[in-house]
Amino acid sequence: MALVDLTKQLAQQAILSATKEPPPPPPAGVGAVILAQIGAMQKALKDDEELIVLFQNAGERLRVMEIFLAAPQVAVLSGMDANRVLTRVISPVETLELVTKTVKVQPGAKPARVNLVTQKPKDSNAR
Repeated sequence: MALVDLTKQLAQQAILSATKEPPPPPPAGVGAVILAQIGAMQKALKDDEELIVLFQNAGERLRVMEIFLAAPQVAVLSGMDANRVLTRVISPVETLELVTKTVKVQPGAKPARVNLVTQKPKDSNAR
């Protein structure tokens, strides 16, 4: 009889574990949240508006035109400095502070958009 009871108990545990809700997905990384927020802000813009994204550190001010997540914890910002020189900043996403502004573009001008890039997952089948 003990073997029958043990089998019933194991079957009940298997049914209970199969009917439990799956664990929630892990929270999105900080970099993904930053990209999602900027993407949502850009999506909400009107045709005559653009989103200006600014990064400032150590006296340098950069108008960000592209954010590339080189890794979940590392962002590479590309854009123009005050002298209109192409500048890149490599920063841990946890310490990244960006300022955003919505502005109207000049009539007839095409609004600029910040390019948001994530690293593509590596193909496990590739050699």
